[in-house]
Amino acid sequence: MEQFYSAPAADTVVQQLLPIPEAAPFPEPPDPKTCSTQEYLEYYIFPVLLPGMAELLHRAEKEKCFERKRTKFIACDFLTEWLYNKNPKRKDESFTEFFSIPFVTDWLKDHPRPPIPLSLLLSEEAASIVIQSFWRGYRVRCDSEVQELRQWQKQLRENKNIIKKVKEFWTKQEAKVGSKLEDSEEHTQNHSTPQF
Repeated sequence: MEQFYSAPAADTVVQQLLPIPEAAPFPEPPDPKTCSTQEYLEYYIFPVLLPGMAELLHRAEKEKCFERKRTKFIACDFLTEWLYNKNPKRKDESFTEFFSIPFVTDWLKDHPRPPIPLSLLLSEEAASIVIQSFWRGYRVRCDSEVQELRQWQKQLRENKNIIKKVKEFWTKQEAKVGSKLEDSEEHTQNHSTPQF
């Protein structure tokens, strides 16, 4: 006999896709160290894991994971956070975000993740704005008048390399100041030495 799990946040399609076998009710919890594998799974694992999997599928659908090849949604992270917060041993504790979970922070210290690409972080609207602005800039740069202006600026930079000229100017100025200082030192030495 099958029973369907009804998650309050899950829609009916997700509910119908997740049949859960009906477990025989236990009058009292079996001893986790002496019970059979099936009893352990049915009493200690499935009551927490299966609702987490249902919530995972619901969130994956919300994040459009079934429509796209790549998304920013990481299913293992979501399930880890969900299971950690729904752990029966943590009933009275407040919600903890994924990156604040102690064992996660320890793991990430030793195994840092690469950054998520910007393409996955942007919303569809923000991504379309970036693409449109790039395209508009490209179209403007293709304009013949703009091309002519860019060529003129390039030639101006090459012909009148202002940075090089400024360096040459200051080198000459420093050389002049240096030669004047040497001349003045020689002049003072000549006048200070007694002549016989």
